[in-house]
Order: sequence, then C-alpha cells, then structure tokens
Amino acid sequence: MTTPGAPAVEFRTARPGDRAAIEALDGSFHTRTVFEVDCSATGFTLREVPVEPPLHKVFPPDEPDESDEPDGPDGSGDLAEPETGRAARTFVALDGGALCGFAAVRYAPWNRRLTVEDIGIAPAHRGRGIGRALMDRAAAFARELGAAHLWLEVSSVNAPAVHAYRRMGFTLCGLDTTLYDGTPAAGERALFMSRPCD
Repeated sequence: MTTPGAPAVEFRTARPGDRAAIEALDGSFHTRTVFEVDCSATGFTLREVPVEPPLHKVFPPDEPDESDEPDGPDGSGDLAEPETGRAARTFVALDGGALCGFAAVRYAPWNRRLTVEDIGIAPAHRGRGIGRALMDRAAAFARELGAAHLWLEVSSVNAPAVHAYRRMGFTLCGLDTTLYDGTPAAGERALFMSRPCD
C-alpha cells in the first residue's frame, strides 16, 4: 500500500551505478511455515508445516559471475548474446531514489523461456506490490521477446515467496532434490514454478 501523498515507487531498467545497491539489498526472510517435500517413485507432494521457532533465512553472498552483471556494456541494463539469441535484463524499483527491489531475468530462445534468475525486495517494502510490479515488467519483456512462459526456482523453505509467486499466477512445475547439496542450503529442496506469457 502506498501512503497518500507519498511519492510513487519508480521502476526502470538497471544502470551501471545500481550494482552496489543490488548486491547490498537484504534478501533475508522470516517464515512460520516451510514446505516439506514427500517424494515417491512416481512423483512428489508438498505439505506446508509450521516451524517453531520461526525460521530466519539469510542468503550467503553470490559468487561473482560475469553473466550476473545488472547492466549491459552500454549501461542499458541489457545483456545480449548475439550468437545464441539470449538476452538478459535487470529491472529495479526505487523509493525516494533508494533502490528497494530488483528482478534479474534471462531469455533462452530455444525453449522460449524467460528465467527469473533473481528477485529481491527490501524487507521494509514487502507487501506493497513491488515484487508484482517488477514481475509485470519481466512479463512485458518476455512478451517483447516472444517468450512462451516465465520460469523460476525457489527453496522449499521460502514459503512467503512460494505464496507470493502463486498470487502472481505461477504454478508448481518441478522439483530438484539435489540442487542445494554441498551448499549452506543443503537439505532444502528446489521448487520450480512457471506461468504462461499471456
């Protein structure tokens, strides 16, 4: 909810100066529930269960990767790989000039998928529709590129994000029980969600 008379949150494509603020954004979360994953030889089911005490999850810093740049070489926020047709873009949200959210996406033409590689909203700005607005910009970019669907990965312990993605039209489409093995998130399960590009 926006406070009456308060300046609106500004949305735009990332610029070169946004990198430090994106990296500094607090992506941690608190949750009173997590999803347990029950696997069988023919499929899996999710069961939301309470956790006591509530879980506070802090993500470790990302490892540097040249493909993670939030802005292209021209500062446009776009990265393109002409030989593969892949394109990437980072969108940011600013409140009073301060970065309060971002969404980094990458398009793969071979399966017409726009992957939401990372999305984060500052804790004080959650629940205000900023994540949905960033996802709407990602969806518009996806349609511009001719994508068939948006796709993302989320941890089974991040129940708040799973619920938010469901409200945005995403549905569960897959599971990886080993993606986080050997990482600080070992034991969590990777859930994959998608939504069509209408």
